[in-house]
Amino acid sequence: MVKICCIGAGYVGGPTMAVIAHKCPKIEVVVVDISVPRITAWNSDQLPIYEPGLDDVVKQCRGRNLFFSTDVEKHVAEADIIFVSVNTPTKTRGLGAGKAADLTYWESAARMIADVSKSDKIVVEKSTVPVKTAEAIEKILTHNSKGINYQILSNPEFLAEGTAIDDLFAPDRVLIGGRETPGGQKAIQALKSVYAHWVPEDRIITTNLWSAELSKLAANAFLAQRISSVNAMSALCEATGADVAEVSHAVGMDTRIGHKFLNASVGFGGSCFQKDILNLVYICECNGLPEVANYWKQVIKINDYQKTRFVNRVVSSMFNTVSGKKIAVLGFAFKKDTGDTRETPAIDVCKGLLGDNARLSIYDPQVNEDQMQRDLTMNKFDWDHPIHLQPMSPTSVKQVTMVWDAYEATKDAHGICVLTEWDEFKTLDYQRIFDNMQKPAFVFDGRNIVDSEKLRNIGFIVYSIGKPLDPWLKDMPAVA
Repeated sequence: MVKICCIGAGYVGGPTMAVIAHKCPKIEVVVVDISVPRITAWNSDQLPIYEPGLDDVVKQCRGRNLFFSTDVEKHVAEADIIFVSVNTPTKTRGLGAGKAADLTYWESAARMIADVSKSDKIVVEKSTVPVKTAEAIEKILTHNSKGINYQILSNPEFLAEGTAIDDLFAPDRVLIGGRETPGGQKAIQALKSVYAHWVPEDRIITTNLWSAELSKLAANAFLAQRISSVNAMSALCEATGADVAEVSHAVGMDTRIGHKFLNASVGFGGSCFQKDILNLVYICECNGLPEVANYWKQVIKINDYQKTRFVNRVVSSMFNTVSGKKIAVLGFAFKKDTGDTRETPAIDVCKGLLGDNARLSIYDPQVNEDQMQRDLTMNKFDWDHPIHLQPMSPTSVKQVTMVWDAYEATKDAHGICVLTEWDEFKTLDYQRIFDNMQKPAFVFDGRNIVDSEKLRNIGFIVYSIGKPLDPWLKDMPAVA
């Protein structure tokens, strides 16, 4: 029986291994992590991450050929194929701080593999890593090999949170990069045969190591670039009276461009886009390509500008001050159908409003109070370290309350900021909400999901990103 071990039981490792176990009943899959609470959660009825469809897959396989364990060394030693899916945070100090990936966890995983292995291994990069990481890992393993043969493969994930299980069941492509040597090619075939249980062969792409590593960074950079492009247009639409939804629809009708990732919003979030672009920028700088680095930096600059612009719009619309005013924040996750708050635009928007002394009442159906408070008190990039290494929040943010009901969040509020596109926010009883708010009552829709005409008829002053401005807002321009 082929044995697979995955180091790291997070958003990538857990779902990916669950689907491999589900599709390959003859393969034993063990997910290992040093975090006892995380492994305990994977073995319970309350999984540590929310992802539609994940519960069913895990429950079907767990205890049969899918296992979750904290006995890292034992399962690594027994495995034929080892997936490494550990955090690769952005460095916060030293060389490349603020841009380069911190490979501390990756390196310690590689050293541990070298220490405990007694048989040949295929080691698979699953984390998003900088180009040439495989080479560094290879050096660590071969210099500590004790006669054991290691083959390094790059197998980047292309999952979208909220649809990760569907993405795993029917991927656009599976990418496997390896050495162009007989041993490397044999390792590629071994991993390919795992995915071939359910993925059509023409969707399994094989490349060299560097192409696979760079493809992941490039894919995320291209997706983020599309969002920043439409968000840049949204600012121009507001200035000219155009409607960004109509513009993006017209643009997307061009088959060379297509409709996906052309929705204007308060900005992109998630664990990958910003981190991967910063990483790409750093690699370009290290390779003497400053013009290319500056090109990709603009994608992040526009994203930051969009969040700042949104906060400025809120404050300027409400008589240039939100001090002491209750603002309801609907949604905190970086997008719907996930509880993930990593790099969510809600953090910067909330911090911006708190900077003007607003009182915030936040509701998100999947994010708990502890997570929100951590996010609002942590420094940039701290989120990407394991929880036990994150700085403890000294105090909670006093002007923030978390509630478990949208109607409670909006009661007595002066304004509402919609920051996540949860479906339930489209069908709220906005007449009831309006009746219980301070007047004038404002809605600032950062996701363009509310029916702005309907809300205006109720009596709201509505701001939707990239849409023709409400007469009220024209009289109170936002200063960027």
